Amino acid sequence: MLQTQDLKVALDAELGLVKAIDGLTLAIQRGETFALVGESGCGKSMTALALMRLLPENGRITGGEVRLDRDDLLGLPEAAMRKVRGGRIGMIFQEPSTSLNPVMKIGAQLVEAIEAHTALRGAAARAKAIEWLRRVGIPEPERRIDDYPFRMSGGQKQRVMIAMTLATEPDFLVADEPTTALDVTIQAQVLDLLKQLQKEQGLGLLLITHDLAVVAGMAHRVALMYAGQIIEVAPAEDFFANPKHPYARALLRALPDARRRGQALQAIPGTVPVLTQAFAGCRFAPRCDRVMAHCASVVPELAGIHGREQDGDLHAVRCLLFAPGASIAPAAGATARVETPRAPARAATAPAATLLDVRDLRVRFPIRTGLLQRGKRFFDAVDGVSFSVAERETLALVGESGCGKTTTGKAIVQLLRGSASFEGHALLQGRNLFELSGQALTQARRDIQIIFQDPFASLNPRMRVADILDEGMAALLPELDAGARRRRIEALVDQVGLRRDALARYPHEFSGGQRQRIAIARALAVQPRLIVCDEPTSALDVSVQAQILNLLHDLQRELGVSYLFITHNIGVVEYIADRVAVMRAGRIVEQGDSASVLEHPQQAYTRDLIDAVPRLDLQV
Repeated sequence: MLQTQDLKVALDAELGLVKAIDGLTLAIQRGETFALVGESGCGKSMTALALMRLLPENGRITGGEVRLDRDDLLGLPEAAMRKVRGGRIGMIFQEPSTSLNPVMKIGAQLVEAIEAHTALRGAAARAKAIEWLRRVGIPEPERRIDDYPFRMSGGQKQRVMIAMTLATEPDFLVADEPTTALDVTIQAQVLDLLKQLQKEQGLGLLLITHDLAVVAGMAHRVALMYAGQIIEVAPAEDFFANPKHPYARALLRALPDARRRGQALQAIPGTVPVLTQAFAGCRFAPRCDRVMAHCASVVPELAGIHGREQDGDLHAVRCLLFAPGASIAPAAGATARVETPRAPARAATAPAATLLDVRDLRVRFPIRTGLLQRGKRFFDAVDGVSFSVAERETLALVGESGCGKTTTGKAIVQLLRGSASFEGHALLQGRNLFELSGQALTQARRDIQIIFQDPFASLNPRMRVADILDEGMAALLPELDAGARRRRIEALVDQVGLRRDALARYPHEFSGGQRQRIAIARALAVQPRLIVCDEPTSALDVSVQAQILNLLHDLQRELGVSYLFITHNIGVVEYIADRVAVMRAGRIVEQGDSASVLEHPQQAYTRDLIDAVPRLDLQV
């Protein structure tokens, strides 16, 4: 059993002492999957880091205990703790780009972990590394084992991280968003692998994720976190069939799918509260649609409503609605604070003018070979792709990791000049983007922006958020003075669900989901005509995802912006896309309007993609 008791974690910050985790108690049995869900910034990843004693320099555990079987992990010397990490408890980190050593081949990194925690050495360790790369779905593992991380897509790097963690065969696994960067087919493959390991080895799994469909298919128990505390815990089946806390019900209503197409998602207004404050009442009260008068002054306790902890079926809620003798009706004068769904205007039914026209696009990367790297051959990452995006239209580009989706997007935005050769053309309102340079290219960059998949790698770590958002406007919108730019920056952070105090902070001070919101705000800052969205919601929890999808809808209605939406989230595609193009091995194998492609796919590959999507049938 991996167990925490009243765990408290604090972080020293400029604004004061942040109580990131405030009294966390949980227990994970061998062979059990325990899911920890909640909004970005609620303390999920900090919980994982505390279990592994990998807190940042400004973080410390201020109370409670962490036990693995009978061993007190907080009392172990660091040398003993290094044997626990990787050997007895493995961890899959949220951002593979920052977790893999960029100057080491992936094979060397896998072999290093295997040799550190198992008896295998040399050729035997390398053979095991190749075996695990194959098991997590890396193509041609015998060749790819000698690649550097930068030669792999985001999804492939995540698979390498998973292989590195599982290759040491730990007893417990802490998985922080392990399938965020994976397409649905590889996600299904990895999840099946985890289930198999649990069955064979009794692997205990702490699954931290915002993908509630994955939780429904994997977890035995679910704990919902908010503002550093667990506010609901229940068996998975009970949690999804009968959620109790108003926050849980609001989260489930925010999920996008085909049924909600044409209407705004029910996003939860506001953000997670600042954790430097002393709370006098319920932490969710300012955002709750069932708030009562005494919610502001009475602190709710996590209380069981049915089941028993020793039987594994306890359903407990931290809410005054379920306190003994409480009335479930809101107090007189209480105000509902959940946003009312509104139907965003869709594109006009008349044929819209073509904004972007891509024809026969080929992107070739040179590959150096030989001992002295003098040989040269080429790899066709994109091989004859053609599509168009009309004004006010959303085209979703879907397919497996490594199929060329991101390369297509980067080529269109002209981010691969000097590293790749191009054929074909990409016309943006009649201008061939491959032929532009100088001032003409600068003007085009006002009209086309990109939201990158990895927010940590795309944000300058030495710049504050205000400077990051101001930089693009200063370069591309010189007609705006500093005051006008500042007003737009403040409006942007409000739009993407961040507090104003975020403007004075650096990227490393935010969670992965919060960094993605900053990246989205940066792309929106210059009011482009076309945005290439490369997995823009992959790192976001469902409530913020709903805010962002509503925001993208609003911008399309108000500004006429178009989207090339690169994603593996079929639920998002069902909700937002007007048309869908399916890519495989650098080519588009099927495209058409979203309803026909997703409901009546013609290609076997498309059917396999759709069949691999985890589904969550909710009546909330």
